[in-house]
Amino acid sequence: MKKEYDLSNMKSRKNPYASKLKKPVTMRLCEDVIAYFKEMADESGVPYQSLINLYLRDCMTHHRRVDIQWHKQL
Repeated sequence: MKKEYDLSNMKSRKNPYASKLKKPVTMRLCEDVIAYFKEMADESGVPYQSLINLYLRDCMTHHRRVDIQWHKQL
């Protein structure tokens, strides 16, 4: 292995995985929901944001739908 490498002649190229990168979003979550996922994160060793992403992906994969009926305000 060389001590130094000359990278000045390297050509840049687009990241082939860029389309698969995660997009940062802002969400408002209840403190108890965050605490729940943080507790699971401590038990599993997986970051809580990754656990939330995995849970949402599982919902997406299994086409789960929320059954909520909002009452219209008059």
